[in-house]
Amino acid sequence: MTSRPGADLVGRAAESRLLDALSAGRDGGPGLLLRGGPGVGKTALLDAAAARAVADGTRVLRSSAVEFEAGMTYSALHQLLYPLRRDAERLARHHRDVVDRIFGLAPGPSPDPLAAGTAVLALLGEVAVERPLLMVADDVPWIDRASAAALGFVVRRISDHPIVFLAAARTGADSFCDQLDLSVREIEPLDDAEAVELLDGRWPELGPSVRLRMLAEAAGNPLALRELPKELSVRQRSGHLPLPALLPLSGRLEAAFASAVEGLPAPTRTALLMAAVDPGIGRAVIRRAAGEADGSDALAPAREAGLLQVDARVGRITFRHRLTRAAIVHLACPGERRRAHLALAAALTDVPERRAWHLAEATTGPDEALARALDEAALPAWRHGEPAVSDRRRGAASAAVSALVRAGELSPHPDDRSRRLVEAAYFATFTGQLDDVPRLLADAGRAADPPGGLAFAATAQLLTHDEGDIDAAHRLLARALDDNAAAATEDDWDHSGILYALLLVSVHTHRPEPWRLLKTALDRFEPTAMTAIRLCYEAYVHPTTASDALRKGLADAFAALPADAAPWELIPLALAAVAMDALSDHRYLVSRMIERERDGGAVAMAVPALMLLCHDSYVHGRWDEAESLAQEGLDLAAAHGYRFWERQIRALLASGAALCGDADLARTRSEETTTWAAPRGIEVMEAYAHSARNLAAMGQGDYEEAHVQAGRIDPSGAPGTGIPGRWQVLNLVEAAVRTGRADEAREHVAAARTAGIHRISSRTALLCAGAEAVAADEDDAGPLFKAALALPHAARWPWEHARIQLAYGQWLRRTRDHHARRHLSAALETFDRIGAKAMAQRARNELRATGVVTPSGPAAPAATLTVQERQIAELAAVGLTNRQIGERLFLSHRTVGSHLHRLYPKLGITSRAALRAALEAMTPGATARAAGPAVP
Repeated sequence: MTSRPGADLVGRAAESRLLDALSAGRDGGPGLLLRGGPGVGKTALLDAAAARAVADGTRVLRSSAVEFEAGMTYSALHQLLYPLRRDAERLARHHRDVVDRIFGLAPGPSPDPLAAGTAVLALLGEVAVERPLLMVADDVPWIDRASAAALGFVVRRISDHPIVFLAAARTGADSFCDQLDLSVREIEPLDDAEAVELLDGRWPELGPSVRLRMLAEAAGNPLALRELPKELSVRQRSGHLPLPALLPLSGRLEAAFASAVEGLPAPTRTALLMAAVDPGIGRAVIRRAAGEADGSDALAPAREAGLLQVDARVGRITFRHRLTRAAIVHLACPGERRRAHLALAAALTDVPERRAWHLAEATTGPDEALARALDEAALPAWRHGEPAVSDRRRGAASAAVSALVRAGELSPHPDDRSRRLVEAAYFATFTGQLDDVPRLLADAGRAADPPGGLAFAATAQLLTHDEGDIDAAHRLLARALDDNAAAATEDDWDHSGILYALLLVSVHTHRPEPWRLLKTALDRFEPTAMTAIRLCYEAYVHPTTASDALRKGLADAFAALPADAAPWELIPLALAAVAMDALSDHRYLVSRMIERERDGGAVAMAVPALMLLCHDSYVHGRWDEAESLAQEGLDLAAAHGYRFWERQIRALLASGAALCGDADLARTRSEETTTWAAPRGIEVMEAYAHSARNLAAMGQGDYEEAHVQAGRIDPSGAPGTGIPGRWQVLNLVEAAVRTGRADEAREHVAAARTAGIHRISSRTALLCAGAEAVAADEDDAGPLFKAALALPHAARWPWEHARIQLAYGQWLRRTRDHHARRHLSAALETFDRIGAKAMAQRARNELRATGVVTPSGPAAPAATLTVQERQIAELAAVGLTNRQIGERLFLSHRTVGSHLHRLYPKLGITSRAALRAALEAMTPGATARAAGPAVP
């Protein structure tokens, strides 16, 4: 079956239905006006409407106005009606004479608009007797005045005929249609998902960073999504060559976005060019650079034309569309651009890094002084550890890459050029520009004495982030340390880069060699240097030796961090804190870093930070929050090509699915993880996959499978201090006891005690104590359960605490102790609250055995949702992230999160995954009227 024309228009299903209703005469008006910005798809909708009309047997008349014909009398009517020139012979003589003069087929002056209107109406009425008519007029603001008057006359009088009028105009442009009784449809840009669908369907071969850049520049504009990649070379599209700061525009894009600029006054275009070459500057800087007199406003015509907005409070300039900025720069000649940069440099003497950038852009040849200025301005906080305020820290990493590349281009000496390009490559591994790293390193390697240490670190980061090849990364870093055996200092960027890359390798392997190499590298620094990485080393390798001192050292290190701590200072501490179950007190610092770095900053630090927060949320029973953080991390990782972190987060989500009782999803995710991680030797990722399958099997009562999977988590098959093995002793013991391996269970308890796992944190102490009680003889278990539940801070770990309460309640029931109901009920309440469905059912079964009948799930919600809560819940239920929901409803993502947090208890759920079922279960009318108007 052939689909209707226009059915393949991405994101325009609602508009297509509206056009169908219009053609069928169901909208009740004479016609429809489509409004929207340039390139948003108005013409594509007109084309689809015309094609559908022809398919339905309707005759279509079309006119597409252009600027140069706007002064030609009746030019639009000529184009629209020319296919009917022979039908004019059927008209009365006086009407035929008017139509012939419109077509230029008869002598005489142009008819007046009234005569033209009545003649055209007669002609259309005559033709419409045979079959319906669709009149389509594109770019109506450029229709000549005579045609506009005649068409206006006609459209107001066609309601008695099978004639429909469909027009399109840019938003903000005046036309005769504004005075007609037409329905108006604003054509909005595509949303994120629709933009991705269109781009991927048209350009599936784009590299990850190129794809992200196209989506950002197009901002949902369909024409831009189709045309922007067309102007790039094949190697640019694949990511093997860099993209320019301003993307080249196709002829169609330049025509769409430049036309509004060309007619502006020269001072306005000069000011616009300054705003376009540096969108971060404010209105005051442009005034100084352009030499505007007091009271003058060169940008006023651009604001009136709808090209930009100026925030009067802070002077920030925002272009209506990012491609308007590109069009402004493309319209300027090279000399005009250089003069704009020089003028801005003169006005930015108080901002040395921006001044250096503009001087560099205005320079056409090598200049070491400028290269050094860019070099020094690029990384004052990142490379040298100097303090920086938050607004300068935000996005500094990605800006540093561009600055260092430009500094390399300006470097007269090959060695300086090589060093700067290597630094750019290293930072590109963190900023989501992985596609650029091989090229930058290759360019740097052309020097007579190519740099070593940081180049090795950049390559190792690329191998890890992109391919997950931690073995190759380890070998490369070992070679780098062999080649650079000198003592190191904290501002030694080569050693620091190697150290961080080696830490990333080490924390994801169970083999001792990377950790030994990391210790060797640390020993080259002063004992008081590299504190964050030293603490991370101790938390992973020696967590039980001096655990109290280690926890205090972590707390002191977090306290010493500035509010805008650099991510490479923070991530090692956050890794250590998760390993020691101590992140919850420092989450705010990690969250701040994520906010600073997720957009244009060190994305490769924001992604693991989100994963670590997700881990912390899981262990504290906030599973809905954990899922949201994981999804945000997945989105960032996928968008920027960080496949390693994407797989690691999926491994964590496999455990999350198992905790929630979704065994099938847990197994699917864990199998995907194992398939990817096993060939690459990423043992920690594999261990998380086995942990997920252990939890899934335990929830289903398949204890033999649980026993097999638990034994694969740690290489020794016994409790150990590795990750995630230090948290597995209770799983190992319960699986052993449930499968009749009591002696093995007691051996696991003894091994955990010998290893000192209980000293790591209050969580591991609870796990070890609970495991000892589960493994104990029936007569000895009671006091051990009591002791475990009485441990300090035991209730901070709801999953583990409820499991031990359940086990204790089971033991009490077997001994016919009436206190069993209290512990089983408490366990059930916790499992229901955090969303552990499988374990909640086990607790219900045990309670039922004591004679207590419980509902099959949490009580149905009695409270109602407000209109806004209902909207947010419905959007979340179909998979939108908090940020996407916020964009739909004009709310911040934090506000969306707060609403979700409040509505979960109303619905009796704890997880985003349960929203759809909860909404379907709501009774009709369970939505309360909000105090204010509903958000559209």
